[in-house]
Amino acid sequence: MDESLLLSNGDGLDYGNKKPFLASSMKFALKFTMWVIFIAWASIIFLYPSEFVYGLYQKFIQATTGTVYGITGPVFLAFSAPILVIAFLAIAYLIISGEEQFKGKETSKRPCFQLWTLPVIVDGPFGVVSAAELIGIVLFSVYIIWAVYAYTVKNLDILSKFQLTFEEKSYLLLELTGLRFGLIGLFCLAFLFLPVARGSVLLRLIDIPFEHATRYHVWLGHLTMLIFTLHGLFYIVAWAMQGRLLREILEWKNIGVANLAGVISLAAGLFMWVTSLPPVRKQNFELFFYTHQLYIVFVLFLALHVGDFIFSIAAGGIFLFILDRFLRFCQSRRTVNVISATCLPCGTVELVVSKPANLKYNALSFIFLQVRELSWLQWHPFSVSSSPLDGKYHVSILFKVLGEWTAKLRENILNGPKEDPQIEQQPLQPHSNLSVSVEGPYGHESPYHLMKPCLPRNVLVVWAVKKSDELPLLHSFDMKSICPFFSDLMNLEIQTYVTRESEPPLEEGNISQSVSSFGCPVGNRCGISVLVYYINPFSISSWWYKGLLLFACMVVSPIIFGGVVVGLWHIWERKTSAREVYEDDDEQKIDILPGNEPRASKESSQDYVATSNTIRYGRRPDFGEIFGCKAEQWGHVDVGVIVCGPPTLQTSVAKECRSQSLKRKCNHPIFHFHSHSFDL
Repeated sequence: MDESLLLSNGDGLDYGNKKPFLASSMKFALKFTMWVIFIAWASIIFLYPSEFVYGLYQKFIQATTGTVYGITGPVFLAFSAPILVIAFLAIAYLIISGEEQFKGKETSKRPCFQLWTLPVIVDGPFGVVSAAELIGIVLFSVYIIWAVYAYTVKNLDILSKFQLTFEEKSYLLLELTGLRFGLIGLFCLAFLFLPVARGSVLLRLIDIPFEHATRYHVWLGHLTMLIFTLHGLFYIVAWAMQGRLLREILEWKNIGVANLAGVISLAAGLFMWVTSLPPVRKQNFELFFYTHQLYIVFVLFLALHVGDFIFSIAAGGIFLFILDRFLRFCQSRRTVNVISATCLPCGTVELVVSKPANLKYNALSFIFLQVRELSWLQWHPFSVSSSPLDGKYHVSILFKVLGEWTAKLRENILNGPKEDPQIEQQPLQPHSNLSVSVEGPYGHESPYHLMKPCLPRNVLVVWAVKKSDELPLLHSFDMKSICPFFSDLMNLEIQTYVTRESEPPLEEGNISQSVSSFGCPVGNRCGISVLVYYINPFSISSWWYKGLLLFACMVVSPIIFGGVVVGLWHIWERKTSAREVYEDDDEQKIDILPGNEPRASKESSQDYVATSNTIRYGRRPDFGEIFGCKAEQWGHVDVGVIVCGPPTLQTSVAKECRSQSLKRKCNHPIFHFHSHSFDL
């Protein structure tokens, strides 16, 4: 039972083969180089407030300002170039890694703790926080405290060098403090856009899925806007005390900081910040969504406010986000066919859409869906309910009607064309009321959350629903499609809890029929489908104008150079699709030869699931009992726990994982917590 299931050669999935020495050496060299660059970059930012590092930085500026790039070049090279170089090296690293999704390293059979899966804080403003996340929070907190302290000492030292009155010192201290907070905010902004790039190679490199990285963007967003707000408040108080508030706010300097542009940028940021707070966001998601598009105004006027060389501090992360946004825009322009849509009596909707064969996804991947009849701007995330091993040309999702957008989508499906049950094998056509675009998929690079080259033999699914009308969803559970190579080798157990019914209804056992469905044939396959250097040869001196040019270069360069790459990619994709169609036709000819055994029927796998399912009414899952029972039953192994649900459920499961792992006996397992949340 402890042996790896996927490392055997009998199933054709030989994930245990070692990589060639040259590839392994190149991967090691790239990883080592990326770590060195990242540590050096983070160290410069962290130690920048110190006299020693700031002195070295000034010497570097003086030695390199004689080039055509002026002061912008060295600032960009010090603070933005490192993250771009890491992203470039990450692409090479991922290409060399290829399709090696299961990490091919040797892993110990003894269970061990992992920083990313050990919940440390389970109840608080940050939600469930792992040990690795806590380290990151502590490092950022230490940096903020250290930077404020160091800059306060510098400010007091500057004041001591001038013979000023107490009132004049107060004005100057307020303005200097506001200036320092602005610089700290720029360093935080350098990290803010990195987690929100959905297809970022940096996230793929460290195997953090986008839905997890989004919470880091939220944390950094609160921190950045708090610091920028303090930056503005210190200046406003100082100007108001001096009686020149209105004149300073409306000032737009050519040489120096343009105050009015900063006011506009801060106002846009405050609108985004306030509407992103949980009470506002939950009550009116559309308000949050549309006001968050003000990030364009926020970034543009920030560049106008500080000029090109100061904006270069945060330009690297912003450029990677712009590049990601351009690529996502190119991918999402095409519409896909709706193969089928089904509205179940419990309120759940199943949508099956087409995809190209070369689009790969893993278990627990998710996609963003746009329905143009509902909105041209809104994209909503949904987890993928189909197995990546079940079919090459479709992907399916299941979702409940919980908001205005999903309610409109369900109504659109109900008002669409219906299937006639009296006509057998009627040709189905795409639903004319739906124009669907898909972006993604996103999620873990590794198919299994334990990050080890093996498939667990024992799987326990604990599913809690409110009413029994949701139980028919399990009838779509097909073990043969999920694990076609080894479904008979897995020990699958399902525990279902119906929390708001004390006993099964009289019609228990009957499968509820869908009330509406439509579709189109699967065979109709329709696809989802260098930063420009800023040179100043014209003696332009206006800070705001040079900031505008830098921002324009960051936007235009992905469109020009990325457009060429995307065009070549589409040409290659069409050739690949044509070749796959030819290969699939050959496979279909082979399948009809005499002697070929048919696949196992779906009904047989459903019978297997039914015998492994226990339904309990009128109670909620007792995680202490469940974890304790499995700890005794499974023994000294690693157990991955994947939870999807509201924050209260995640907190309860995380507490139990932490308690069981820290207080375990020597022969008990270590539980690794994984949250699968879509609160985006």
